[in-house]
Amino acid sequence: MTDHMIDSVLSELERYYDTVPRVGGARAEDFGSLTLFVQEGQGWPYYARPALGGPDATTADVERVRARQRELKVPEAFEWVAETSPSLRAAVEAAGLHVHAHPLMVLETAEELPPHPLVRLLEADDPLLAAAVTVPALAFSDPGTAVGEAGLEELRAAMQDPSAEERRARVASMLASGRTGLAAAVRDGAVLCSGQYNPVGDVAEVVGVGTLPSARRQGLALGVTAALVARARERGARTVFLSAGDEDVARIYGRVGFRRVGTALIAEPADA
Repeated sequence: MTDHMIDSVLSELERYYDTVPRVGGARAEDFGSLTLFVQEGQGWPYYARPALGGPDATTADVERVRARQRELKVPEAFEWVAETSPSLRAAVEAAGLHVHAHPLMVLETAEELPPHPLVRLLEADDPLLAAAVTVPALAFSDPGTAVGEAGLEELRAAMQDPSAEERRARVASMLASGRTGLAAAVRDGAVLCSGQYNPVGDVAEVVGVGTLPSARRQGLALGVTAALVARARERGARTVFLSAGDEDVARIYGRVGFRRVGTALIAEPADA
């Protein structure tokens, strides 16, 4: 992938990032250099990000948006791509926010990724949906690729939390409307890994792929990703991308054709 191709892809992803909250039901509030997306009604909380074609954001701009987020009682979160908004990191850090960096990767190969025998796609009425939307929460609370302790007992306990039903209902609505697709690795009726893809036009982002810590290192995350990519392509996606959790995860995705094109940055209060 040439530098020109990478620049073109990054421009495409900028348009995607600006569109996803809008089609997801968010209201866009204009702060000049920044756009704050505010979810209307039920749904995922969104973030602020650089306005398309806008000027560079200053620390004062960031502080104005944070004040509005506090007023609205929404997360004080900012998301952007380092390569397309290189000065924003200094502005958000000067405003007191902590920045997390994640490798931004685009699937370069046109070949079909190898399927996994345990992985299948789930629909809105699937009885395993509640488990499938809960597994990533356990995975991300114990990040990394090493085998961990949390397993099916912890999954059953997490599913008793009221937030699990809220997640299930949101994802079921998105599945029914075609705004997402979900795949899960299932063994003996238990969900071990799951993830989603969110399409906008001919671009799709693979999101939330997580494996129960006790079930790691079995190729399940790559199998789920392969199923999501296949479904996204079936439904017209030309560009498929993801943000890897860290460099170790990025190396795993690199083995199946994902190429790093940039760095996705997330800023939030240090105690968030």
